[in-house]
Amino acid sequence: MTGSPFYNGINVKKFILAFLVGGIFAPFSEAAIHKITVDAAIHPVTSEYIRGAIDRADKEGASLLIMTLNTPGGLDSSMREIIAKILSAKTPVAAYVGPSGARSASAGFFIGIACDLFIMAPGTNTGAAHPVGVSITGQSMEKTMEDKVTHDAAAYIKTLAEKRGRNVQMAEDAVRKSLSYTEKEALRGGLIDLIAKNEEEIIEALDGKSIRRFNGEEVVLHLKQQPVIEVPMSARQKFLRTIANPDLAYILLMIGLLGLYFEFANPGAVLPGVLGGISLLLAIFSFQILPINYVGLILILMAIVMFILEVKVHSFGALAVGGIIALLIGSMMLINSPVPELRPSLKFIIPVALGVSLIFIFLVFLVVRAHQRKVMTGKEGLLGEIGTAQTDLNPSGKVFVHGELWRAEADGFIPNGAKVKVTRVFDNLSLKVTKAN
Repeated sequence: MTGSPFYNGINVKKFILAFLVGGIFAPFSEAAIHKITVDAAIHPVTSEYIRGAIDRADKEGASLLIMTLNTPGGLDSSMREIIAKILSAKTPVAAYVGPSGARSASAGFFIGIACDLFIMAPGTNTGAAHPVGVSITGQSMEKTMEDKVTHDAAAYIKTLAEKRGRNVQMAEDAVRKSLSYTEKEALRGGLIDLIAKNEEEIIEALDGKSIRRFNGEEVVLHLKQQPVIEVPMSARQKFLRTIANPDLAYILLMIGLLGLYFEFANPGAVLPGVLGGISLLLAIFSFQILPINYVGLILILMAIVMFILEVKVHSFGALAVGGIIALLIGSMMLINSPVPELRPSLKFIIPVALGVSLIFIFLVFLVVRAHQRKVMTGKEGLLGEIGTAQTDLNPSGKVFVHGELWRAEADGFIPNGAKVKVTRVFDNLSLKVTKAN
């Protein structure tokens, strides 16, 4: 037995190493099912989250990535980033429209079609993927450009559906005719692979199932008794998703502009400038995530300039009215997105814009009234003041004005104790007075 090749030194070492790797480290390299939840519009933050989850699943050798979708759609650029990542992923990706009552519309429909598996919960719907284009002014695209965008989207969904073996005609109709499908219609038509109430049913139904990847490779799924690992958003991604809310971004912009105006109107106040600067920076950061219409942003800035000019120019309120109109129009145009969830609602914009306009006008009114008020300090503060003659003025003498005793002269005789009015202040700190009525 000593001559057996199994017992030579090299093979013994190999056996021990294989035992250690297979026995000790096996629990740490066990395959698992990864799970993510996308309950928001498709934009750069959700794109980063999904693509990061796919990278992690590939790195850790996950058996399957289940992506629970509940989305109204989103941005085309973010959608295409996600699809490109799904198609090149080493890990099979299953899109699951759930829970009941959820939807995967527009960009979410494209993502579902692109996944290795497309599953829906009872009481859900998908489709309505007709592209809605808007121009830089916030208006609908002209017919020719809209046709180009529609043809491009239709071609994209057709090639994805064909490659995944799904119903090409139904997929194209969802784009060209904005059709939406229930889970039963989608399953009957061959758009989806399965209807499942929850993840347990998905795992039960898919275990042992053979699927064809986008590159043509056949993969058999082994899912039973594998742990399901939830992959949450990072703290940074949660923060970005929060400030990507269009209503919050709009509020931050308004607070930032108000704060900076307070600071410039009252230098040294500090707190309004600090809060305004932070709010404005957060708004600008969120604008990098949201599709901003810069014409709308310029109109808002122009409105602020009009409010400030109202102080300098006597326009009898014309600049203030123009500022209110510019602020309202700019606010409605600010977020340039075809998806309602990525635009602030009119019910939110109009009260906020009117409120901000009234605040600016009130501040302008205070500034104007302060400019019209009589000066209370220096030489100018003495003009028109009423005092008392402390001596006979014939023509000079002493008067008590503004709590102080002054040398004064008058044009005529003013007796001691008479009331006097200051008409001029000389450089030698003496006053010119007249007898007060």
